[in-house]
Amino acid sequence: MNYVRRVLQPGERIIYESRLHPVIFTRAVLAGIVCLVLIVSAIYEAGSQTQYLSLALWIAAAIVGVLAAWAGLRAYIRRATTEFAVTDQRVIYKTGLLGRHTLEMNCAKVESVDVDQSIPGRLFDYGTIIVRGTGGSLEPIRHIAAPLTFRSHITAGDYSRI
Repeated sequence: MNYVRRVLQPGERIIYESRLHPVIFTRAVLAGIVCLVLIVSAIYEAGSQTQYLSLALWIAAAIVGVLAAWAGLRAYIRRATTEFAVTDQRVIYKTGLLGRHTLEMNCAKVESVDVDQSIPGRLFDYGTIIVRGTGGSLEPIRHIAAPLTFRSHITAGDYSRI
């Protein structure tokens, strides 16, 4: 949480921090499973008389393996460079490695916080939060872990007694 700690005002303290849920690695994991199935099929076919099929399976496994590695790297970078925090004064959201996108909203300016969760989101505790501010725009924050807890910390109200 480097960005969040750097932008804290004097006397401001962090109440709650969150991250992206590991569900963002789903594509990489599924592609990895397909790659393993292709490798096993290629090994099985290597002993038979259809060597061209074995070669095609090895090539397909290599392509899917590269795609799995790429998807995993993208998800890892996205998770490592995304920060969510609720302080006693603001809600802070930052994403991006080279380019940066931030949302910082005073807690007093927050009108409502919507939480959208699908059935898998409810099962694995992730979802999308939309922070609505007075006169401000809507900012969906997707795949956040424990979205109901995050919302509760935003809408808790008076932080001076914490």
